Amino acid sequence: MSNVRFGLREVPGLAERMATLMCVDLDLKSNDENLESETQEEEKSGSLDNVLEILQKEMDKVKERGVDAAIWLELEALGIDDEMLKSLELSTKFPNLVALNLWGNKLEDAETIIQEVTKCRRLKAIWLNDNRALRLMRVSLALICSSSLVCSCLLRFFSNMSRSSVCIFSGDRISKLILDGIPGLEIYNSCFTSNFGEWALGFCGSIFGADNPGCLSECSGSLASITTLDLSNRCVRCLPKAFSPIMLPSLSHLNIRGNQLDQISVDDLLQLLKSFTLQTLEVDIPGPLGNSALQILEYLPNLSFLNGISASVITETGKHVIDSALQPRLPEWAPSEPLPDRVIGAMWLYLMTYRLADEEKIDETPVWYVMDELGSALRHSDDANFRVAPFLFMPDGKLASAVSFSVLWPIQDVHHGEECTRDFLFGIGEDKQRSARLTAWFHTPENYFIQEFKKYQQQLASRSLPAPKEALITRSILQHDGHSLQVYTDIPHVEEFLTHPKFVLTTNPKDADIIWTSMQVDPEVKKAFELTDLHYTNQFPFEACLVMKHHLAETILKAAYLMTISLFLDSMLNCTCCGEVVFSMHILTQTKTLSSLLTEFCVNLFLLTSIYTGTGRPEWLQPTYNLETQLSQLIGDYFVRKQDALNNLWILKPWNMARTIDTTVTEDLSAIIRLMETGPKICQKYIEHPALFKGRKFDLRYIVLVRSMDPVQIFLFDVFWNYRGRLNHMNTPEFVREFEEEHQVNWQTIHQGIQDMIRSVFDSAAAVHPEMHNPQSRAMYGVDVMLDHLFKPKLLEVTYCPDCGRACKYDTEAIVGNGGIFRGRDFFNTVFECLFLGKTAHVTPL
Repeated sequence: MSNVRFGLREVPGLAERMATLMCVDLDLKSNDENLESETQEEEKSGSLDNVLEILQKEMDKVKERGVDAAIWLELEALGIDDEMLKSLELSTKFPNLVALNLWGNKLEDAETIIQEVTKCRRLKAIWLNDNRALRLMRVSLALICSSSLVCSCLLRFFSNMSRSSVCIFSGDRISKLILDGIPGLEIYNSCFTSNFGEWALGFCGSIFGADNPGCLSECSGSLASITTLDLSNRCVRCLPKAFSPIMLPSLSHLNIRGNQLDQISVDDLLQLLKSFTLQTLEVDIPGPLGNSALQILEYLPNLSFLNGISASVITETGKHVIDSALQPRLPEWAPSEPLPDRVIGAMWLYLMTYRLADEEKIDETPVWYVMDELGSALRHSDDANFRVAPFLFMPDGKLASAVSFSVLWPIQDVHHGEECTRDFLFGIGEDKQRSARLTAWFHTPENYFIQEFKKYQQQLASRSLPAPKEALITRSILQHDGHSLQVYTDIPHVEEFLTHPKFVLTTNPKDADIIWTSMQVDPEVKKAFELTDLHYTNQFPFEACLVMKHHLAETILKAAYLMTISLFLDSMLNCTCCGEVVFSMHILTQTKTLSSLLTEFCVNLFLLTSIYTGTGRPEWLQPTYNLETQLSQLIGDYFVRKQDALNNLWILKPWNMARTIDTTVTEDLSAIIRLMETGPKICQKYIEHPALFKGRKFDLRYIVLVRSMDPVQIFLFDVFWNYRGRLNHMNTPEFVREFEEEHQVNWQTIHQGIQDMIRSVFDSAAAVHPEMHNPQSRAMYGVDVMLDHLFKPKLLEVTYCPDCGRACKYDTEAIVGNGGIFRGRDFFNTVFECLFLGKTAHVTPL
């Protein structure tokens, strides 16, 4: 994929053909024409005369209908500013104004808006969307914590959080004051208010509108003719009395998508819907009616269609989450974007992939390709009538002569005029996250994924800490008779540089005291080498929780949540006011033990704070997801960041490949999902603001020696290595000196943060996986670290049996620990002395 941009720019006609195939060359106007049109439109809309002309037409209607007639004003995108709004005197000219549309104007002052709008006391609906006054604002968490309802221990807890603010809409204040001033308002900014009733239902049922504003008082029987009611995305939390079979006797088609409906129970809502004669229903699944389409149909057996799918089909297929109304993702581009950039932005909707394999191995590099115009025109269907597969023809029987084709064939009877379709996810079921993966091509329900993201956080928070084992102390394993320890190894650098007289190399694993190998010592290897439990190995059981990227993130997150909850529980148990509150709750419920009630209260409060303040995850670990099992949670995180206008750049890494093989950085959600097709990966939030050295990114390699995991006994080499670009190592003292000069920082402070982070990593593994400890294990790990722009450490990965070629090759000066010159040729002598003889030269215990 790294050559795509080059190919699009250099291959004649390729960008043009791909742009046409992907429909990203459809600009109808030049930039100058667009600019001229926008300027003319702005001049037109900003004219007071045009606004007054519209108002005069409405005043003429009042004369025709009578002074008591209801009025609906459409003043959308007319350039109305604060002064113009005041000068219009809408409440005086239209005392019976029931609907006012001010969408997309230039209103900036909240006080002016509130003052003028609340004069229109009979308003049923108002639209102020897309005005500057309703922008996002930041509210300090300290203001929330200053409430008298928050006890001192919670204040202490909040004050220690890593982030100090949360996002809310400044429009919340405006809406509250407007609702207080107009008690009868039913629609505010496209959302239903808590006062909504018959008028709002009539508006969504196409009874009321600009041509028929309705009545000033309750219009009895006005809803009787409604057969289709679209209440989607109206912020509805509870249904009014007007929503009943008596008021809506003809209702047969209902859409309640995009509403929380959290102030009515699932059972009550199902009972209410059952009282109608509904034929079709559209609702979020999971959502206010539960998590299963099958269960909804069991309770509402008269439904013919649920979310556009026949009830019989749902029953036959046994699908719990269904939706036929998914809108396709369409390519987006800016008019100024060149064709190559447009193609790159759209290609993930069209790309196909395969990998070449022979008898020995599968090629690590995937092949991505685009079918021709015919193949790319095939749309997706869960019930496809065609299949497509890549076909490689090798005339000479050699790969160099290969010509690739896409083979298309029918898998069902196809009739004249029937659309040809294929399954974009052929062979992938819900066990492999099919519904979530469709997000690469379709707009799937955002709320579902956001809820999955929040549930994921709750699951992490609800686990229990394992009971600690009795501590064991490690010591030198040197034999009392003074004989040297025999070492078997398959690592060339150990064979060459382990020259310490207390260690002797052997070629027979059975005779060795120590097995130091790059391969996994599993039961088969033990059997083949005739190893026993008395042999020392350079591996810990379950060390995959550290060295496999997807397990590393899970281990850290589990430990972080568990530790935070433990501290929070201790805080509450020592707090008199919290204890009284929880004890009172226990007395009232009498259904749970005090301990379980306290834990549940703690977990729920922690979940709330972690979602809005980012606690629960160490600062040094970027948000990380295992795409094989956590795609829905990642998509939810992505959507939350998008809603909050946060950076959404992510890096995808294979579970266990090195040298950046198959690693991609992208902010394209479709790309993230499609890249799953080339093998198991994690998706991690990219460090968008790293610390730079002479204008370039760099990372640091630390060597950690582990003697024991219970208790945790680890040692950090006093020498570390820095890498820039393609492994361009610079002498460590020189690097530190120049880095301090460039950024005016103290490296010792940075190093202390790195030490604390590394200690936390291994403490996390010990807490989450106590079974990792083995008295016959000693190990060396590489820990890769980056610094952000605040010079805080960020964990990249932990590597088993790291490559130590550079460590053995170069002498350097240690700028931490006890300092002094470190000879590269003594690297493995130092490692083995520390792990097996109990020495601490050139290492620092953590």
